[in-house]
Amino acid sequence: MTKARQLADLGNAYDDGALSNRNLIINGAMTVNQRGQQTSVNNGYTVDRFFMRSGGSARFTTDKSSDVPSGEGFGSSLHINVTTADTSVGTNDFGLLRHIFEGQDLQSVSKGSSNAKPVTLQFWIKSTVTGTYAVELYDEDNTRQVSQNYTVSAANTWEKKTLTFPADTVGAFDNDNNDSLYIQWGLSMGTNFTSGTISTTWGSLTNANRFSGQVNAFSSTSNNIYITGVQLEVGDTATPFEHRSYGDELAKCQRYYLESRLPHLIAVSNGENDSSTVLPSTMRTAPTVTLSSIVNASLTVQTPTVNSFGWNGTANNGAHGNYSFYFSCDSEL
Repeated sequence: MTKARQLADLGNAYDDGALSNRNLIINGAMTVNQRGQQTSVNNGYTVDRFFMRSGGSARFTTDKSSDVPSGEGFGSSLHINVTTADTSVGTNDFGLLRHIFEGQDLQSVSKGSSNAKPVTLQFWIKSTVTGTYAVELYDEDNTRQVSQNYTVSAANTWEKKTLTFPADTVGAFDNDNNDSLYIQWGLSMGTNFTSGTISTTWGSLTNANRFSGQVNAFSSTSNNIYITGVQLEVGDTATPFEHRSYGDELAKCQRYYLESRLPHLIAVSNGENDSSTVLPSTMRTAPTVTLSSIVNASLTVQTPTVNSFGWNGTANNGAHGNYSFYFSCDSEL
């Protein structure tokens, strides 16, 4: 096979979206939403792996939406609906959407070496408020960051944005299961985060340069923001979005959070029972386990691990009783 043919085949593979594991983002098509609708949010997870963070007076409802860019192959988006506006943004106020990565999943970027690589971010956004927005990559391991501006040109209209961030030869990502990189989409920022010049090259943290130019997307309760099709990949080229099956995406999400959809039903013959539940995915760390909707028992969680958790249950209705419960396991970054 000639070199020209090899290159042509590679190009065709990109065009067909056939090369797997390009997208470093988990749940970029917003398909998995284990927690459901979140109301009166200022800090918390929305659809899986995406986190809303606000330090001002704004509040919002977040949910999975079927409003998507037409003909682009997406069935879901993240919807942020402003329910309490922040009409006078304080100097230290902030509002952002965040996605966090483990360091061990970023080693292909070769950050902190002479072979460091750029990364390219793409996403679709629809917002009521037009104007300048900012996105930041924040390196938690080395307290470094880089940002870029983009423009929402038309209100309430889906627009695709593509941003390439330069390589950084300073400060490697830790090769572990802790938080190393944050992507942070600015939505509303006080002057402490906007009064400088946007930092388009990697450097030490200077708050004033992180979100320069950012509009206030929380200015009215009529405001809505939708986002989908989020992809981060190594290199300076945006390739077609890597669609994954729901099952694959759910398994990736359950590394960080999972919950039961059906009750655990336990029958006991002596009034008391020690048992365990094997989890469907290996979690990032031993999770915090929460039991809920407990019926006919007193329960205590015992010894969670990345693969299971145990419990001790005492039935309330006698030696030959039964009980049930739901559970959630949280191992978020």
